[in-house]
Amino acid sequence: MLSLGVLLVSTAAFAQGKKGDPAKGKAVFEQCSVCHAPDSTEKKMGPGLKGLFKASKMTNGKKPTEANVRAKIDEGGNGMPAYKDMLNGQEKDDLIAYLKTL
Repeated sequence: MLSLGVLLVSTAAFAQGKKGDPAKGKAVFEQCSVCHAPDSTEKKMGPGLKGLFKASKMTNGKKPTEANVRAKIDEGGNGMPAYKDMLNGQEKDDLIAYLKTL
């Protein structure tokens, strides 16, 4: 019985550690691809996002952390609309997971 409890706690902790699904995030990104290229750093309407999480900074000068990328998604700016109310939390988690694969 004790080992079952440990297994359940471990499984729950693992599930909480995994935040997003890149495959689902790719589908969410479809609406972003009008302005952002996923396979280039060249500017489309907005900056290309290839290697975003490997870059030293984003175009706003901030480090590309999950929190900073989420804030940019939420707040928009410089022509980008705010997606705070357009995407739910899971969609944002999925999108960030996908952006990490670029």
